[in-house]
Amino acid sequence: MSYKKAAPTLIPCCIAMIMGFATMSPAQTALLDNHLNAKQKNIIPIAAFTANGDAAKLKEALVHGLESGMTVNEIKEVLIQMYAYAGFPRSLTGLDTFLAVLEDRKKQGIKDEIGKDATPLPADANVRELGTAVQTEIVGRPVSGPVYEFAPIIDTFLKEHLFGDIFGRDILDFQERELATVAALASLPAETQLRSHLNVCMNVGLTEPQMRAFVSVLEAKVGKAEAERAGRLLETVLQSRQQSK
Repeated sequence: MSYKKAAPTLIPCCIAMIMGFATMSPAQTALLDNHLNAKQKNIIPIAAFTANGDAAKLKEALVHGLESGMTVNEIKEVLIQMYAYAGFPRSLTGLDTFLAVLEDRKKQGIKDEIGKDATPLPADANVRELGTAVQTEIVGRPVSGPVYEFAPIIDTFLKEHLFGDIFGRDILDFQERELATVAALASLPAETQLRSHLNVCMNVGLTEPQMRAFVSVLEAKVGKAEAERAGRLLETVLQSRQQSK
C-alpha cells in the first residue's frame, strides 16, 4: 500500500498568537485559512460535530463538504474513524445523519460523487506489523509506557485496529486523519490526547501555519471554546518542539 504524506518541513510563521484570534479581522482569518485546502477545512467541522453529537450542525457540515468537492467515501471515512475516538454511538449517528443527507439530495436530483473505495490489504498482510509501523512513523518513535503494561490489550487494539485497520486505509492520508482526530479531541474534550495528536499532526508534515489555520477554522466553524483549547495546547506543542531542536 502507499501512504500519501507531505514533507515534514516546518515553515516559519509570523502570524499572531492563537489567543489573539478573537481580534483578527476577517481578511486576516481568511489569509490564515488559506494554508489548508478545501477538503482539510471541511474535515474539521465534520469530525468535531460527529464527536460532540450535534447532529443539526453536522448535517450542515456534511452538505458543505459535499458541495465543496468531498466524495461520499471520503466523508464516510471521517465518520467511521470517529468511532475510535468518540465511540460507536456518535459514529453511527453521524453515518445515519449522512445517509439522510444523501437521500434528501438524491430526491432533489443531486448526484454526489461516490469516490474510490479503500484498497484492500493483501491477503497475507500482517495487521499487527502494519499498525506498528504506522504508529511508529506518525508518532516518531516506538510507543510504549506504563498504561500499555497495565492494560496490554489496549496496545493490541491501538496497533492492530486503530493504526492497522483504520489508519492503514488509503481513502484519507495521514494528515487528513490527524486533522479529523484533533478536531474530535478538541470537541469532546480530551486535552491529554489532543496535545499528543497536535504533535503528531506536525510529525506527519502539517506545518505551523496549517495548524494555526486549523485553530482558525475550528473557531469559525465549531466554536470559540474548542478553538481556545486547541490553540492553547498548540502553543505548548510548538514551544516544546522548538526547545527540543
